[in-house]
Amino acid sequence: MPLKLKRGAFPLPSLALCAALALAATSGGCILTTDLPDPALDIPAAYKSASGAADTKPPTLDWWRGFRSQELTVLMEEAQTVNLDIAAAVARIRQADALAQTAGAALLPNVTGSFSGSRSRSSSTTGTITSATPITGRGEVTNHTASLSASYEIDFWGKNRDALLAAEETANANRFDRDVVALTTLASVANAYFNVVAAQERIRIATRNIASAQRIYDAIKARVDAGTGSDLDLAQQESLLANQKAAVPPLRQALAENANILATLVARPPERVQLAGGSLGGIAIPRVTPGIPSDLLTQRPDIRRQENQLASATANVGSARAQFFPSIQLTGQGGYQSAALAALFTPQSAFFNVAAGLTQPIFDAGRIQANFDLQQARQDELLQTYRKTVVSAFADVNTALSTLKQANERLRLQRIVVAASRRAFELSERQLGAGTADIVTVLNTQLTLFQAEDSLAQFQLARLLAVVSLYQALGGGWSPRTEGPANAL
Repeated sequence: MPLKLKRGAFPLPSLALCAALALAATSGGCILTTDLPDPALDIPAAYKSASGAADTKPPTLDWWRGFRSQELTVLMEEAQTVNLDIAAAVARIRQADALAQTAGAALLPNVTGSFSGSRSRSSSTTGTITSATPITGRGEVTNHTASLSASYEIDFWGKNRDALLAAEETANANRFDRDVVALTTLASVANAYFNVVAAQERIRIATRNIASAQRIYDAIKARVDAGTGSDLDLAQQESLLANQKAAVPPLRQALAENANILATLVARPPERVQLAGGSLGGIAIPRVTPGIPSDLLTQRPDIRRQENQLASATANVGSARAQFFPSIQLTGQGGYQSAALAALFTPQSAFFNVAAGLTQPIFDAGRIQANFDLQQARQDELLQTYRKTVVSAFADVNTALSTLKQANERLRLQRIVVAASRRAFELSERQLGAGTADIVTVLNTQLTLFQAEDSLAQFQLARLLAVVSLYQALGGGWSPRTEGPANAL
């Protein structure tokens, strides 16, 4: 029963869903037009936070190379081949393919072959002897039988075809699920690596600040020893120095934690992962363009996964509807039977029988109707999930674009703060050496500089994480692979 789509049934931007459901309809035996849900998606013409750049290319497959970090590239490529979550997702694909093959078996005849031989002895003076049961000697009976039997259900209403289609769409959904897992894994690798580099950077900043605080402490102590300084000034500087030293252990802990996360992502013990790291300033910031919103329908694997799940549910509705109609079963058996093995495959030893039957449900206490209602409800649930996934995808991109924009602006302003704070601290340190500086001013300027430099490193990290989030929101350079399960039939 061919599918006839109603004109205007779907909005133009939802062509990806239309294609998936059209494939489901044309491959099935009888999916009615009323089974096809209308996604009713409101696709915006542009992202709210987009810059309006003319270059709207989607991210490349190896998007992480834009950061120009060789160590990150090695980790990314290794994670794609050894990550355990990705390996588990691949195993789920094989499971789904096997289920699709099982569903496809119903569309082919079931053929079985058998061969048997028997020999028995009975009393020669009892029993009934007929020409059909030759008896030799003292009541010995020999019989050889070779036969083939076949049964086949005519899929007139498309029940089995729709069941197969549902299984195939589920298998494809598992393929997209693998891509979702891979995208999440790669984003996690990038985030963990950038956190490692940021922890290293903040430890270096803290070490420099400790050295600066130690110089100030030594200068104040010299003044106290000379009788020109107070113990209060020395105690305040000692407190600031101790605070700077106390900030280092949490940073080392963060460094170790993120290194362990990276080790898990690449399926290696932490002892086997050696990270050189680097500096945040040495990591390039790639330019990411979002493209147009409708691109997300094909760029994001989670949306494609929901499309396939919805197509599977639609096929299940058609299969459930077909259960209301009669089923036609064909059976047949043929073979050879003889008393002597040498005469088994002679024409006169052949036999066969063929039968056909029709079964029509009459009363099943509402089981078929309940199953049909169940499949429709599942289809509606997946339709709403699909809509939410698309809407959430648009929100993800807008949030990532806004976050990146604000991160860039915040970083620009923080660099001004650091430059001004460094000048103030250098001036106060020179005045302290000349004996003309106010201790309170020195304490304030160095504390302001220490905090400004640490905040700058955190803002640099935030910008890198915002870029990764934008890549992930856009589908992460994912390339659609829509191949179905192999040898389903």
